Formats: sequence, C-alpha cells, structure tokens
Amino acid sequence: MPRLEIADDGFRLDGRPLRIISGGLHYFRVHPEQWADRLRKARLLGLNTVETYVPWNLHAPRPGELRLDGGLDLPRFLGLAAAEGLHVLLRPGPYICAEWEGGGLPSWLLAEEGIRLRSRDPLFLGAVDDYLADLLPPLKPYLSTHGGPVVAVQLENEYGAYGEDTGYLADLAELLRAHGVDVPLFTCDQPADLDRGGLDGVLRTANFGSRVEAGLAELRRHQPTGPLMCSEFWIGWFDRWGGTHTTRDPADAAADLDRLLAAGASVNIYMFHGGTNFGFTNGANDKGRYRPTVTSYDYDSLLDEAGDPTPKYEAFREVIAKYAPVPAEPVPAPGRKLAPVTVELDSGAGLLDQTQRLGRAVTADRPLSMEQLGQAFGFVLYEATLPEAGPAVLRIDEVHDRAQVFVDGQPVGVLEREDHEHALGFAVPRRGTRLSVLVENQGRVNYGTGIHDRKGLLGRVTVNGEEPAGWSSRPLPLETLEGLAFTPVAPVVGPAFHRGHLHLDEPADCYLALPGWTKGQAWVNGFPLGRYWSRGPQTTLYVPAPVLRAGDNEITVLELHASAASTVELLDRPDLGPTQD
Repeated sequence: MPRLEIADDGFRLDGRPLRIISGGLHYFRVHPEQWADRLRKARLLGLNTVETYVPWNLHAPRPGELRLDGGLDLPRFLGLAAAEGLHVLLRPGPYICAEWEGGGLPSWLLAEEGIRLRSRDPLFLGAVDDYLADLLPPLKPYLSTHGGPVVAVQLENEYGAYGEDTGYLADLAELLRAHGVDVPLFTCDQPADLDRGGLDGVLRTANFGSRVEAGLAELRRHQPTGPLMCSEFWIGWFDRWGGTHTTRDPADAAADLDRLLAAGASVNIYMFHGGTNFGFTNGANDKGRYRPTVTSYDYDSLLDEAGDPTPKYEAFREVIAKYAPVPAEPVPAPGRKLAPVTVELDSGAGLLDQTQRLGRAVTADRPLSMEQLGQAFGFVLYEATLPEAGPAVLRIDEVHDRAQVFVDGQPVGVLEREDHEHALGFAVPRRGTRLSVLVENQGRVNYGTGIHDRKGLLGRVTVNGEEPAGWSSRPLPLETLEGLAFTPVAPVVGPAFHRGHLHLDEPADCYLALPGWTKGQAWVNGFPLGRYWSRGPQTTLYVPAPVLRAGDNEITVLELHASAASTVELLDRPDLGPTQD
C-alpha cells in the first residue's frame, strides 16, 4: 500500500518525490451535490491534494452520536476526491478554529462547568477518545495505507497559539494511533508559535500569508531537516459583521505563491474554495470585544462562494504550471445563474406567538444557559413575571450574545455583548407583567481562551436589584420550521417569520437580497441559508442551486425587528460589501 514518507529532503510517496500542492475545501461549507464540481476544479487548477477540517460539533451533535449522512458524508467526499486523483490532508481536530462555531468543539462539552478544553483534563480527553473511536473506523479505508486518498492527518490545530503542554499533544497522537491512523501526523502553527505547538517525532508545518522567506526560515530553524510546508497559505481573510469585505490583490498573492514553490516548499492554499457558514455555524472572535463572523466564507479565494473561478484562480494556475503539471483543459466557465426576480412574502407568524411549537420550556430559579438546556444553536426565550408596576432596571451579568427585551410582548430595547451592555431601563405597566428576553447565540468564539463560550443569560439577572423567581427558559434551536402557523397578513413588528413562494422552471445558483430588512435568518425550502444583518458588509446570501427545485419554492425569513419591506430579491450576483482601503 502507498505510504507518504517524510524524508530529510522532502515528501516521498511510493518512493518517489512528492511536492504537495493543496487547496483548502471544507465539505461542510459546500452543498454535497456540489462537491464533485469543486473537486474537479481543484484538479484543473493543478492541485494534487485537497485539505479539509472535520467539525466535531456537527458530526456529534450529542454525546455518543455520530452523523455521516447528507452534507456530513465525509467518506463520500473522500471517495470523490480519490476519483479526481487527489490526495487529502485530513484535519480532524478535535479543535479546528476555521472561523467555525466554537472552533468545531461541540457545545455539550460546556455543560460540564469546570471542563478545561484543549487540555489533559480527563473530561475533555475522554470525550475526544469517544469521538475518535466513532469517527476514525469508517475512515480507515480512505487512508492511503489502505488504498485511499488520505496521505496525512493533522494533530490538533495551531495549538502553539493556545497552550504549550506537549503532554496533551502526545496524548492526542496516541489516541489517533490507537484508533487506526497509520499515516504521518503533522502540526501547523504560525511561525512565532512553532516551538509551543510542535511535538517531537511529528512533522511541523507553518501558517502564513506573506513574508514567505522569513516564515520558511523560522520553520527550518525549528526543524533542520524534512519537508518545508506552509499548511495554510492565507490568500484572503474572513469578514465580521460591521466590518468591510477583505480582499487581496491576485498578483500579490500569486507572487508569494511563486516564492513558496521556488523555495521547494509544499503548500496548502487557504482557501481554494471558502464556501458558506450555512445556518448558525459561523464562529466569532473576542480579543476584548466580541466580533461575530459573517455568513459568507468567500475568503476572497480562488473559487467564489458559488464555485466560479476568480482572477486569482487564473493567476495561481499560471504559477503552479511553472512547477507542476497542469491539465490542458481550459479554465472552467462560471455556472449558470437565476435571472433576477422579486418575491412577495405574503404570510407571517409572530415568533413570540409560536414558541410552544418550537421548543419546550424548562422552569428553574434562574435562567439556564443553552448548554444546560442541551442546545447548540439558535435562540433561547427567557420569561419571568414582574411583581410590581413602575420604573424598572434590568441588569444581566453576561449577555451571550444579543438580547431583545419585551414587556408584555412589546419591544423595549436590546442588549449586545459586542458593546458590553448589561443594563436596560423600562416601565412596568402593571403587577404581573410578563418580562421576555430573546437571546441569540451569534456564534461561539473559535480562537483563544474565549472558546469556553457558554450562551444565553449568564450569571445574575436582576430587576431593580432583585432576582425574579420562577424563570422559564425555552430553547428555540430552529432545526426545523415545521408546525409553524402562518396567517395571510404578516406581523409588522418582529420578531416574526415571513413566508412567500416562487415558481421556477429550472433551478440555478442565485443570491438572496433583503433590502429594507434588519436582522435575522433565511431559509429556502427548509434549507438554512444563514444570518443576514443590515449593518453589513454582506448584503446577500448564497442560494445553492440544489436547494431549489423546478416548480414551487418556499422562502422563509425570520426578521427579529421591524421590516420596512414585504419582498425579497433573488439576484444573479453577490454583494459582500465594500472592501477595505
């Protein structure tokens, strides 16, 4: 069986020299019916390898459960890669970062109050052991040693930016080996973190997007012999709500790729195709201020969100052709797009009126976190009865992440984690008034010590200094919208669901635009497109052709505030917002 060898002078496969020219392609950010198209375009670029993370939180939504179906059918993705003649670099975590919700760590870990993530804590390592014991056996036939495409597996991810416990890395390596991984392991870290993130006997690789010579020199300083590899060659960046759309000049990025390959290094282009944070899956950063990541993971990559080649694709293909064979086929043409159309959303359902259809409430002395409720994504509705009329001040120790406050169903204000808001004043009209607080999980932190990111109302919650008794905590994960009762007249003031229909003769890729809408979520035929927010930069949501169908199509929007519009638009091009200067 072929085995990747790590020699003093580089990689070898079947005894022959191999330079890895790879591109990042995360199967969980791409509709599964589009995997084959993206992998074919990777081969046509001249890549011989693709890289993918594995999100533990999606594959194991609950302890002891493993999902390998639909968009999580990793064996199928690996088989399609092999069919294109591509090797695979597999990055199973347990932590992946990836600007993904919680860095891929499942939220149910945080139900353990004192757990220490990414450590030798038996609570954490025991869960990792169970996860790998479930995940890896079905993947064993796809290891190169068993005739499959996976030539190497990553050990953790940029651990040097988080900790320095080599014992933890050694434990993880032992678990991977114990569960059948017999291909080479590698670590990846930014140049300054190579010492803390490495493990003796495991190949070190570096992550950077510029200063190529300096990055390779630092890698060589820590690893005097063996292959030079940049495991994440950053050619763009991700965006956050309230920011600008990040881009990088194709010629500049291609010049740095040329420097990498001229130095004899192997490379993984991050990203070859970024894709989309569908549903509630985006992560967030918190370096003193909470910053949630947008729905699009376009990343200014070689293929845009719809899988169309960008100018960067052609520039990189020309560079790769100087160092490796590139197929003689032409650059793929852009895919067909739907002609622009406006859709009337002519029925509605108030969220606060529908909560009993969406989740079962739990009563306790104080608000329960999402993790205590066994919930990963979505919203929690907290409710309590106020004993006295008059002016009131609501104080919350920690809002994670955005709380809309209602008094007898009427909106009275919003508290946002991003702005460090903890208090809100309002008038209580009568004794027995119902206080409702709708809290949105806007994405668990995916980088740094902030990954211990529990969601909901955390700590003490008081009204005029007193803690209300008898809180109701109702999880609203919105995993399905079945059972909602719509009426012909949509509510004017949110939060409310709005629904409309569109007839199509033939599906095609398109982009949902919501001019006049404020903030919320959108679905097409029940498929969760992701979050929208008028603050931008992103103003359209990618709609993959496979979620549409010939005939009737249903569009549903959850608007959290008031909407000045009753229509949405399907466009033939995206708007990811203004770019930085």
